[in-house]
Amino acid sequence: MKEVAIKIMETMLRMRKFEEHAIEIFSEGLMGGVLHTYIGEEAIAAGVCANLRKDDYVTGTHRGHGHCIAKGSPPFRMMAELMGRKDGCNKGKGGSMHTMDFENGVLGSNGIVGSGIPIATGAALSAKIRGTDQVAVAFFGDGATNRGSFHEALNMAAIWDLPVIFVCEDNKWAISVPREKSTRIQDLSTRASSYGMPGAVVNGNDAMAVYEAAKKAVERARSGGGPTLLVCDTLRQRGHEEGDAQEYRPKDEVARAKEIDPIKIMTKHLIGHGYMTAEQVEALYGKVEAEMADAVARARKSEFPAPEEALDDLFSEVV
Repeated sequence: MKEVAIKIMETMLRMRKFEEHAIEIFSEGLMGGVLHTYIGEEAIAAGVCANLRKDDYVTGTHRGHGHCIAKGSPPFRMMAELMGRKDGCNKGKGGSMHTMDFENGVLGSNGIVGSGIPIATGAALSAKIRGTDQVAVAFFGDGATNRGSFHEALNMAAIWDLPVIFVCEDNKWAISVPREKSTRIQDLSTRASSYGMPGAVVNGNDAMAVYEAAKKAVERARSGGGPTLLVCDTLRQRGHEEGDAQEYRPKDEVARAKEIDPIKIMTKHLIGHGYMTAEQVEALYGKVEAEMADAVARARKSEFPAPEEALDDLFSEVV
């Protein structure tokens, strides 16, 4: 468990440092579009993906950098993608909200709320048809649970016992709409019972709690037991997107989000269990920071795609 915990911590730090540098390049005007950061929710993707293999699948959201990093996407290629460069995961054509990395099983982040849910379900169906023991994970926010794609996918996955884990990152806000104004029930995991699958709520800021809950769901899916709905209770530390003043949000909630920072919780866990010393944690910070600084420096030097390449990769070649 020591090795797993340290690996998860390093993954979480990689996410945090990536986002901090992403904010910097966004502020410099080096990134087009909008930027949604994963700061404050790192424990979820890190804990879940620590149970996955390279050939397993994940789908992300508009806040998808953390999902990609947790699944193994190279930070340099992701940073280059944010800057619209040729070395990006999508050759600079996807940007922040549409990063995908097929080599590492990332089937795509998406700017459309809930759209990754049926994609992950389809990937799980393909695994079942092909007779592999691969699993798929769909990450999505609490707002997505009110969309048809969520209900249709869960129903289909349950009927066909598909190897998919539905992970709801419940940060209590659908942009600026609080969950109590859009959803009657308080425990979103109870929706699982409507489709005949297990549902559970876990502290989404405790990476090891997420890891253990996801482990059960992944083992169940991989062994043919079918889907699970896992609701991770969390809070985002920043606005819905960079530049969001969060005037709609209670100030004490923002302060609370920083108090329950998942990296603080994981640091306490590592030191408390004797897995790492405070000095070793600090050294890990330094290692990851150096890695991210190098990724940014390399991405800045990457070339932009040529205009004549705009339509490349839009269609598969007929063989």
